[in-house]
Amino acid sequence: MTNPVSALKVLIVAENASSRFGGEAFLPLKYFQILKRRGYDAKLITHVRNQDDLDVFFEDYTDDIQYVPDTVWHRIAWKCCSIFPAKVSEIVSDGLMKLAGAHAYSQLIRRLVREDKINLIHQPTPVSPKSPSAMHRFGLPLIIGPMNGGMNYPQGYEDYEGFLTRSFVKLARQSSVLANLIIPGKRRAKVLMVANARTRNALPFSDHSNVIEIVENGVDISTWKQPSSQKKLRSAFGPFQLIFIGRLIPLKAVDFTIRAVQLARKNGADIRFTIVGDGPDREKLEKLIKFCGLEDFVVFHGFLPQAECAKFLSQSDALILNSLHECGGAVVLEAMSMGLPVIAADWGGPADYLDEGSGILVPPSPREGFAERLSAAILKLADDPELCSSMGQAGLAKILEEYDWERKVTQMLEIYDQALKTH
Repeated sequence: MTNPVSALKVLIVAENASSRFGGEAFLPLKYFQILKRRGYDAKLITHVRNQDDLDVFFEDYTDDIQYVPDTVWHRIAWKCCSIFPAKVSEIVSDGLMKLAGAHAYSQLIRRLVREDKINLIHQPTPVSPKSPSAMHRFGLPLIIGPMNGGMNYPQGYEDYEGFLTRSFVKLARQSSVLANLIIPGKRRAKVLMVANARTRNALPFSDHSNVIEIVENGVDISTWKQPSSQKKLRSAFGPFQLIFIGRLIPLKAVDFTIRAVQLARKNGADIRFTIVGDGPDREKLEKLIKFCGLEDFVVFHGFLPQAECAKFLSQSDALILNSLHECGGAVVLEAMSMGLPVIAADWGGPADYLDEGSGILVPPSPREGFAERLSAAILKLADDPELCSSMGQAGLAKILEEYDWERKVTQMLEIYDQALKTH
């Protein structure tokens, strides 16, 4: 492939860049990794908390990574955030951590600019469309995103956020207009990228001249691939292997999944459910499994590295992710990449990825009956191995066409190229 930007010297800036955390922390890693693998001059700045992981993950590129040191202000910010509910903590943490590290980030970037080692800045995270950016101050074209947000819980699930959280989120969204006026990085960015129309509508302003829609997540086909060129057709007489991969937190709604498995088994289906992940809800979910009499049919495996997750997916018949507040949901794409059909809530990111050919989207509202609707979807796949196979292959085809990380980076290079030409 001809390099469209042979003069590119890009800096990827991200507070969190780690293969251990998953979620948005993985996005800057993939941009940096693939750019370096293709021979581009790329550099990465992130917080020092990520160094142990990156020293192993990027063994060949350590000279191109710089770390913002941990300061007393970072530690104070972390302690302050820990006293708040999760969503409030996430918002407060984003703001305080930026303030705590602002000077250190600025020093590192200005030195790279003086030494003529960078000519473009890409800030892929945080993915929140409301979060302000200060990366405009260095005289270089700034690319931000893809962002993905602007979500609320489905109707009937408002209690998943307490009064404090709901009030704080509302206040934060309202104040984001002022914050982005005071810190105008997003207004002055050369390009803003959004994952969908929902996120575009959530930007704190509507008059930016260059907003591009591009998917947030991608799939590394080299990691998430079928063990053979064609997934074998599941036997209609064996157990149906269902899998969940993710954090065990309330918004993932794994309690609904467990009740759906219980209902499916009561309807005669031999369902086995594997849970890969951990979190504060694990003890509660273990009690629910015991209450439902599912101890022999549900297995927990805790957090696992990507290679192990891929192995479990390859041994499964379908992924289920009926999360109630999932802006992205990369695990859906990973399952599709391995030829699995997906059952997901018809809400947020999974609803952007799936269609009727590659999975089953289940409306989460009304809340009453959600478990029953999920159970019907499980039974539909469990009773029809050919449907599982056809959906899996359709999902794989969609991944290769739209979500391969290599294609995503190629598209990003075109955006970089245009930003440099018009700067």
